[in-house]
Amino acid sequence: MKKNYGTIYSLPLSVWLAFFFIGPTLIIFLYSFLKKSPFGGVERSFSLDAFAFLFNPTVLQIAWMTLYISIAVAVITLFLALPTAYFMAKSRYKDSLLLFIIIPFWVNFLIRIYAWIAILGNNGFINNFLIQTGLVSDNFQFLYNPYAVVLITVYTYLPYAILPLYSTIEKFDFGLLEASKDLGATHFQGLKKIFIPGIKSGIYTAFLFTFIPALGSYAVPQLVGGTSSMMLGNVIAREIIITRNFPLASAISLILSLLTIIGILVFMKKNENEKKAVK
Repeated sequence: MKKNYGTIYSLPLSVWLAFFFIGPTLIIFLYSFLKKSPFGGVERSFSLDAFAFLFNPTVLQIAWMTLYISIAVAVITLFLALPTAYFMAKSRYKDSLLLFIIIPFWVNFLIRIYAWIAILGNNGFINNFLIQTGLVSDNFQFLYNPYAVVLITVYTYLPYAILPLYSTIEKFDFGLLEASKDLGATHFQGLKKIFIPGIKSGIYTAFLFTFIPALGSYAVPQLVGGTSSMMLGNVIAREIIITRNFPLASAISLILSLLTIIGILVFMKKNENEKKAVK
C-alpha cells in the first residue's frame, strides 16, 4: 500500500494551525454572540448587543479613521516602494540594498517608534533645531495627530511593500520596454501599458502587506496618535483591558478578520484569473 507522505509531512503544520489559529478564531466568533457579564467576561446567553453597538456614532467615527489611515498608509507606501524596488532591481548592488531594507527588522518595533518620538516630540530634535535657528518661537506639534500615525506607520511597513515589489520587478523582462520604444512608445507609455500590468501581482501583494497590518494597528496610534487618531485596534485593547467587554472586542476583531479574509480571497482570485489569461 502506497503511503501518503504529503499528509504525514503536513500533519504537524495542520495541528499547529488548528490549535493556534482556527481555535482562537472560533473563540472570538462565539464570544461576539454572547452577552457581556457585569463582572467582566461573558454570560452564556445569545446576544447581538455587541454588533448593535458597532453602529454607535463613536465606533463608526473610529472605524472611518481606521479605514482612512490604513488606505493612506497603503497608498503612500506603494508610492514610495515602487520606485525604490525598481531602482534596486536595476542596480548592481542589489544584495547591499536588500540588506539596508532588512536592517530595520533587527531593531525592536517599540524602539523604532520611540526613536520617532525623540525626533518629532515637543523637545525632540526637529523642534530644538527650529527653535535654535529662530524659524519658530515655540514648539510645533508634530505628534498626536493622524499625520504622525500615517508617517510612522508608513516607515514601519515600507519594507513589507518593497520586498514583494522587488521580487516581482526582478523577474520582469525589461526587454519588453525596449521593444515598446522600438515600436514608437514613449518611456511613460511603456511603464503604463507594459511595466505596471506586468508587476500587478507584486502591487497587490504590497498593498495587502501594508493595508492589513495598518488596519489592526495598535502600538503606533497608542503612542503617537492621541485621542484624535484612535483606531479599532485601540478600541479592542480598551474593551478587553479596561471595560472587560469581551463580546464587543470580539465583534470588532471578527469584522477586521472578515475584511482581511475578503482581501486575501480577492487577491487570490485575481492571481488565478491572470494565470488563466496567460495560459
